[in-house]
Amino acid sequence: MHMELRKSFQFEAAHLLPLLPKTHKCRRLHGHSFSVEIAVAGPCDPKLGWVMDYADLSAAFKPIWEKLDHYYLNEIPGLENPTSEMLAIWIWKKLKPKLPLLTEVVVAETCQSRCVYRGGK
Repeated sequence: MHMELRKSFQFEAAHLLPLLPKTHKCRRLHGHSFSVEIAVAGPCDPKLGWVMDYADLSAAFKPIWEKLDHYYLNEIPGLENPTSEMLAIWIWKKLKPKLPLLTEVVVAETCQSRCVYRGGK
C-alpha cells in the first residue's frame, strides 16, 4: 500500500527581491509568516502501519527552520534572491538527502499565494 504523508511548518522572516524594478513593492524590505509543507510518499510498513514517523519529518526540517526563522533571507547563502520558488528549491536540496522519500515542498508567503516544487531534472 503506497501512502503520502504531509507535515506543515511555519517561520517568520524578512526579505526583498533584488532583481525586480525599484518601483515594485516586493523590491522593498518586507516580511512574511511563511508556511512550508513537506510531503513524502512510500510504502506503508505492514508491521508498523506507517510510511515513517512524523517526528522524523520534524527532525529533518528543524535545522532548516533554525536557519530561516526570524532571519533576513537575502543574507542566507543560496537565497540572495529569495522568491518562493528559490526558497522551495533551497529547502528541497537541504531535505532530499535526509528524506529520500521526499516528493514535494510547498512554500506559502500568504494564505492565498503558494509555490509547489516536486524536484528538478
